[in-house]
Amino acid sequence: MKILFDLLPILLFFVAFKVAGIYVATGVAILATAALIGWTWLKIRKVDPMQWVSLGLIVVFGGATIWLQDETFIKWKPTILYWLFAIVFLVSNQFMNKNLVRSMMGHQVELPAAMWSRLNTLWILFFSVMGCLNLAVAYNFDTDTWVSFKLFGGMGLMLLFVLAQGLYMAKHLPKEGTH
Repeated sequence: MKILFDLLPILLFFVAFKVAGIYVATGVAILATAALIGWTWLKIRKVDPMQWVSLGLIVVFGGATIWLQDETFIKWKPTILYWLFAIVFLVSNQFMNKNLVRSMMGHQVELPAAMWSRLNTLWILFFSVMGCLNLAVAYNFDTDTWVSFKLFGGMGLMLLFVLAQGLYMAKHLPKEGTH
C-alpha cells in the first residue's frame, strides 16, 4: 500500500507530463495524492503523518506552480520532502532518542544498537543527498529531463539504496544458532 501511495502519483505525473505538460501533470499529481489519501482514510481510517505532509507539500508547491505558471515550485517539492525526511530522522534520533529505522524494521530484524545508529545516519545522508541531487537536475537540465529523473532516477536510486542497505544489514545479522 505504501509503495502504491509513493509511486502512483509520480507515475500519473510522468504520463500527464508527457501528454499535456507540466501544469496539467502538476494538477494530476495533486488530485492523485488527495484521492489516495481519501481512499486510505475510507479503507483503514488511518493515514500516515508523512502522507499528510506529502499532500500538503504537493498542494502548496503544486498549487503555486499552477497559480503562478512557474514550474520552479513543483521542482522544489521533492527536495523539500527529502530534506524533511532527513530532518525527521535526525531530530527523532538526536532529541527524542528514537531511531526511526529501528522502529520500522526492528520487529523483523535483530541488529546491534550501533548498526541501527549507522543505518539511521545512512538514511539521513541519503535523503540529504537526494534533495541536493533533485535541485542539481532541476537547475541544470530541462524540465523533461527533470521529470524523467524524478521517476526513474529518484526511484532507481531509492531501490539501489534499499538493496545496498539490505546487503549491509545481511552482513551483520547474527548467524543461525548464535543468539
